[in-house]
Amino acid sequence: MTNIKVIIPAFNEADSIAHVIKEIPSLVSEVIVVNNNSTDNTVENAKNAGATVLTETKMGYGYACLAGMKYVSTQEVKPDIIVFIDGDYSDYPEELTKIIQPIIDKKVNFVVGARVKELREEGSMTPQQIFGNWLATSLMKLFFRATFTDLGPFRAIKYHTLLSLNMEDKTYGWTVEMQLKALKKKIAYTEVPVRYKKRIGISKVSGTVKGSIFAGIKILGWIFKYSMK
Repeated sequence: MTNIKVIIPAFNEADSIAHVIKEIPSLVSEVIVVNNNSTDNTVENAKNAGATVLTETKMGYGYACLAGMKYVSTQEVKPDIIVFIDGDYSDYPEELTKIIQPIIDKKVNFVVGARVKELREEGSMTPQQIFGNWLATSLMKLFFRATFTDLGPFRAIKYHTLLSLNMEDKTYGWTVEMQLKALKKKIAYTEVPVRYKKRIGISKVSGTVKGSIFAGIKILGWIFKYSMK
C-alpha cells in the first residue's frame, strides 16, 4: 500500500483548516499541519480535526514546508508520496486522488494541480495571481521548454524525488523552485486540472500589495537564476 503524507503550511487559518483536514481522503496516512506563528485557533482546530501539528516560528511558506519535511525525515517509515496543499480551503482536498494518480501509475514523479480557468470559481484568483502565473510559466516555457501552466500549491511528489531537489527557499519562491529544479533535473512531471474556489479569509500573499510584489520578485528571481545555469 502506498504511504502518502500531506503537509499543510498554516498561518491564521482557524476558520478553514478543519475543513481541509476533514476532506482529505482516508488513504492518507498522516496529515501534518505546520503552524507558522498563528495568533488564532489554528493549532487547536487542526489537532481537533486529527492532524499532527508542528510549530515553525520563522515566518515563511518555505520555512513551514521545510519544517514538515524535517519531521517526516525523522520517522522510521518514510512515505512514498508527499502532497502539499494550502490551509485556506481554496482547493478541493478530495481531489488529492487525482493529483497522486499519475505517480501511482508510475508515469511521472511530480504532479502540479493546475487551476485552469474553466474550473475556477470567479474571483478565486486575483488579477495579479493570474498575471504572475502566466508570466512565470511563459518564462519557464521560453527558457526550459516547460509545459507548466500554473504554480499551483496543490501538488504531489515522490518522497525520494523531493529530497533530491534539495529545497531551500524559505518564503514565496517555494513552488517555483520545486518546478525549476524538476526541470533542470529532467524529472518526469505533469499537470492535473483541479477545481479552485474563493479562499476562506484574506491571502497573506496575493491579498496584499506588499505580498504580491515580494512574491513576484522572488519568483522571477528564481527563474532568471536558473536560466543562467
